Amino acid sequence: MSGYETTFDAHDEALIAAPRALLINCTLKPSPQPSSGDVLGGQVLQQLEEHGVQGSSIRAVDHRILPGVQNDMGEGDAWPEIREAVLQADVLVFVTPTWLGQHSSVAQRVLERLDAEISATDESGRPTLFGKVAIPVVVGNEDGAHHICGILAQALGDTGFTIAAQSSVYWNGHAMGGTDYRELEETPEAVATTIRTAAANAAHLAELLRGEPYPA
Repeated sequence: MSGYETTFDAHDEALIAAPRALLINCTLKPSPQPSSGDVLGGQVLQQLEEHGVQGSSIRAVDHRILPGVQNDMGEGDAWPEIREAVLQADVLVFVTPTWLGQHSSVAQRVLERLDAEISATDESGRPTLFGKVAIPVVVGNEDGAHHICGILAQALGDTGFTIAAQSSVYWNGHAMGGTDYRELEETPEAVATTIRTAAANAAHLAELLRGEPYPA
């Protein structure tokens, strides 16, 4: 799809068989502006690839996602194509910046569109997002990460995703500071450890759910 990059080839049978991850970056900054969410979320994708999970990414703000809680809101709505990418993924890396202590308006729009999946089912009668794992990722130079991680875990769980143990990844800068995550010279060890744990647990859980899905 236009506007999003992928590291897997849909025609490669070996990669088709591999679990997939989709990163949705809910930054307010359209491409090609630099985004700390791309950096932190990208580190999560890199770790997932260490566990055989092939990753791709998209910036939601680059696409015209119409307001609403249906799978398709009509002419000009970019969500149906993004939704298809979500349905093809085993792991969703959901990234949001922190603004005024909250997740971004773009993140809220994506969550609202995912709301349609609560009542959608597959051919076996399972909700469409059952069997998929989500990793909440929050980045910002102000407080709010724990609060936002809680909101994302609840919302993503409600729509059908499973959240693995200790899989929320976040970074907050110093209070009243102006340094962005992408400006750091190195990844703080606490963040790096959390990324490794989140990726390992999410990949493990996704593989289990691929083999033993939730009952219909």
